[in-house]
Amino acid sequence: MRIVIESSDRIGISQEILAVFAKQDWNLKAVEITSCFTYVHVEYNELTLAEIERCLASVAGVINVQSINLLPSEQRENHLQALLDKMPEPIIDVDSNGLILAMNKASHKLLSKIGTHKHAVSIADYLGKPIENFISQVSQAMLTNTATSQAITIQNKGYILDITPVLSNSLAKQDKNNIEQVSGSVLTLRSMNTLGRQISLMQSHQEHGFDNIIGQSKSIRLIKAQSLRFAELDLPVLISGETGTGKELIARALHQASSRAKAPFLAINCSALPEHLLESELFGYEGGAFTGAQKGGKPGLIELAEGGCLFLDEIAEMSPYLQAKLLRFLQDLTYRRVGGTKELVANIRIVSASHQNLNELINQKSFREDLYYRLNVLSIELPPLRDRVDDISLLADFFIENAAKQVSNSQQSNIVKPKFTVQALSLLQGFAWPGNIRQLQNVLFSVVALNNGDDIGADDLLHVLNKHVTNQPQDSDVGIETVKDWSSAQADFEAKLLAQLHPLFPTTRKLAERLNVSHNKIAMKLREHGIK
Repeated sequence: MRIVIESSDRIGISQEILAVFAKQDWNLKAVEITSCFTYVHVEYNELTLAEIERCLASVAGVINVQSINLLPSEQRENHLQALLDKMPEPIIDVDSNGLILAMNKASHKLLSKIGTHKHAVSIADYLGKPIENFISQVSQAMLTNTATSQAITIQNKGYILDITPVLSNSLAKQDKNNIEQVSGSVLTLRSMNTLGRQISLMQSHQEHGFDNIIGQSKSIRLIKAQSLRFAELDLPVLISGETGTGKELIARALHQASSRAKAPFLAINCSALPEHLLESELFGYEGGAFTGAQKGGKPGLIELAEGGCLFLDEIAEMSPYLQAKLLRFLQDLTYRRVGGTKELVANIRIVSASHQNLNELINQKSFREDLYYRLNVLSIELPPLRDRVDDISLLADFFIENAAKQVSNSQQSNIVKPKFTVQALSLLQGFAWPGNIRQLQNVLFSVVALNNGDDIGADDLLHVLNKHVTNQPQDSDVGIETVKDWSSAQADFEAKLLAQLHPLFPTTRKLAERLNVSHNKIAMKLREHGIK
């Protein structure tokens, strides 16, 4: 029976109350005392609340006696345990000697998988026992006054172990200074999947479904339908297309529509890192694998993307050594960390992308043909923006709106979304856009940043677009074997030059000023080469 005794705030009243219990020879299991309240857990089967009230009537100052379900400390412990059990990550509390003091349900579920148990093991069976009996990679030497983290493996599954010391102040007798001593540690085990999802959220805060892909042209509708079918198939996908066509956007939408949508989507650019760093980023490394390696090792993206998708951008830039290692991994999805000996198994989907022609690279012996067939099980080819003229107005409207919002936020003022003139929209649709959608976005942001609140005209676009064009036309290199004579080579050069510059300078006057020639000469050359 648990009771609370309310009394007046009188010195010695708690002792008098407890003396009554001692005189009656009642067995007290626990006592808690606060101002005006005495909480008692008494173990006596035939005892009634009325009898306790009768015995306490002799104590001056006793106001009320009531039965309760739990003592305050028990109630706090229950609330704390309920809080811990709500947390999905295993959490274990140990003392300074590494003995288990408490754990949550996730910890109990994890530890119960370790070893063989002939009968069900409750949380109480773990309390008071050394943590290293259950997690061999944890030792008492690791329980220092400094917070540490390291990668460990339990039942062939990777975790990040965070060790947070519990410090208490003690008054030293010699120097009379407060010294923090380690009274225990809290161990938190974060699965690679959980950590991968956190990294995935940090990489992108936006939704990336197919509904977020802008475009109504026939080619983009076909790609959406094709990608939706591919999302249902848990097979590697190779996405090809020029720079800036939205390969990663398609990859994220494909992942979002798949059965792996709730798992991490992690991306890495294979051209951004040297070979040895890319290898450790992909496969992870063990502690001491190389100079500067973290003490406890580090998981790679393959490990962190567990259950999800790994996007390998610019796959053509991968070195021959890593191509061979990736091929070995794709054969059975097993791998080892750099410097490690343990074979790990991954459960991920590989989506790769390249703006280069992989068939040409295979012929040049710079890309492995067998790796190409492993990656190119399902393929998606994205069209350049110049082949999606009908989508340019939709994309431009979207980018202009976003740019206006960003400029408004940076200047802390409301900027009205500007509109395009007919001539400006015609200029956008006529430009070649070698940088595709990314170039369009950058150009329009610059236009909005320079805009004074007026409509966007052709001159405003020309001012920005002129900086995106070099003096040399694209594809101006002339092959010797194709040259017939001086006149035909010169005519070919003129045609390519005018075809590139005319969308930027749509009037003969402006084009003549750009090339520093007469107006009549430009008009004659445009007619000669059939450029309208």
